[in-house]
Amino acid sequence: MSAESSSSSSDQTLVKGVPTHGGRYLQYNVYGNLFEVSRKYVPPIRPVGRGAYGIVCAAVNSETREEVAIKKIGNAFDNRIDAKRTLREIKLLRHMDHENVVALKDIIRPPMKENFNDLIGSPDESSLGFLRSDNARRYVRMLPQFPKQNFSARFPNVSPGAVDLLEKMLVFDPNRRITVDEALCHPYLAPLHDINEEPVCPRPFSFDFEHPSFTEENIKELIYRETVNFNPDPTH
Repeated sequence: MSAESSSSSSDQTLVKGVPTHGGRYLQYNVYGNLFEVSRKYVPPIRPVGRGAYGIVCAAVNSETREEVAIKKIGNAFDNRIDAKRTLREIKLLRHMDHENVVALKDIIRPPMKENFNDLIGSPDESSLGFLRSDNARRYVRMLPQFPKQNFSARFPNVSPGAVDLLEKMLVFDPNRRITVDEALCHPYLAPLHDINEEPVCPRPFSFDFEHPSFTEENIKELIYRETVNFNPDPTH
């Protein structure tokens, strides 16, 4: 997936690409993983990070001259939960289309159809109470354990107000997490908050794709249809 980026990563490692599929795509080796993008993303690309759900690289779209961040989600269809998570992310980002939410610019079509550093730390037992499913709680307990990082130490050049907002937003339990309205009223965002100039989504989001009977193949087909919305021409 490609999202608009406004940050510069000129100091990051540059990775050279190898043409594939008749030159329609370029393939890169990023952190030991194959990273294949359509040729409109001109080389070189720059790795900027990786996390549990994928690798992110910076690149430039030669057609729009926009600098973008490209996220590769590995093993997206290994199981139904991960496949649905990917589809949910795509549909939510396309639906929002909001100036203050990262913009989904493109989904790179596959050549053939068939074919975050951890900051908040692992949740403790008191943070799992909102999970109604025993299986969900068991799954979270089985995940690798990470200590919570000190935001002030990790981001020494960030203002105390920004750190305070991060601390309130990055909370595992949604019942303890700051709400959107509370975040907008936070002192750090107060100078930017103008209720008269904040777009409102014109229609409710549709969760039709959350059908319990959908298999990995059903979800794969829905994600493929999302890619066609961005690239109806199979050569892109």
